[in-house]
Amino acid sequence: MSHTAHIRSHRKPRRSASTLAMRAGVAGGVLGTLAVAGASGSANAAEPVTQTLELPTLTADLAAQAAQSADATEQAAANYQLQAERDAAAAKAAKQAKADLADAKKKAAEAKKKAQEAARKEAAARASRTAERTTLSTTADAGSTTVSTSTSTSTRSTATGSAAAVISFVKAQVGKAYVSGATGPSAYDCSGLVQTAFKQVGISLPRVSQDQSTAGTQVSLSNLQPGDILYWGSAGSAYHVGVYVGDGMFVGAQNPSTGVVERPLSYDPPTGAVRVL
Repeated sequence: MSHTAHIRSHRKPRRSASTLAMRAGVAGGVLGTLAVAGASGSANAAEPVTQTLELPTLTADLAAQAAQSADATEQAAANYQLQAERDAAAAKAAKQAKADLADAKKKAAEAKKKAQEAARKEAAARASRTAERTTLSTTADAGSTTVSTSTSTSTRSTATGSAAAVISFVKAQVGKAYVSGATGPSAYDCSGLVQTAFKQVGISLPRVSQDQSTAGTQVSLSNLQPGDILYWGSAGSAYHVGVYVGDGMFVGAQNPSTGVVERPLSYDPPTGAVRVL
């Protein structure tokens, strides 16, 4: 026996072939896995991964709130439109009112101007009539004195025929009412009384005083005869008429306050006279 036979060998024991094969397979699997991971890493580095985020699904409450918000927005828009229409209508109405006010002021100014002009003309006409009456009153007073002293037959003569009938009629109407436009039998205006009186004797006179003042022959106030028509104002534009009944008196439908009266010429001196009988 060798002197070293009892000493253990310091070399490791040899592995069996199966063990080596298994280890080689494991190592190969690990290397393959690493290779695949490396390839996958390279591929991922070349193409970045895109992630998709999904929006959360609206719940029933969120949908109801959204619908309410839409309704509120629609109502607000309708309100704004309605207010805009109202504002436009108000602006249009204000503009029209302003135009109407200006037109009314213009018409009022024109009416005022016309009224002032009419008043001025009326005042001038009154002044003219007053002057005529004053002159006539002086003339009538002088003529009355002359007639009463020297020609009393012209004023005191007794009327006959048609003149007597006219005078009798107008005196019978004394005391009746004055009504504008009336021609009897219970009321008269001035020209209505004269027209109706002469109709009693078959004489047709115009209806109004302006025309009656030119219906016959003009005579002077100093040469009056019973039955002559007296007028106040200018011939053709007289504003009042009556009938001379003699003795310096006349009968006429004066006004609503006095009605039909018999008065002396000095009470309201006439402007002129016409004779139709």
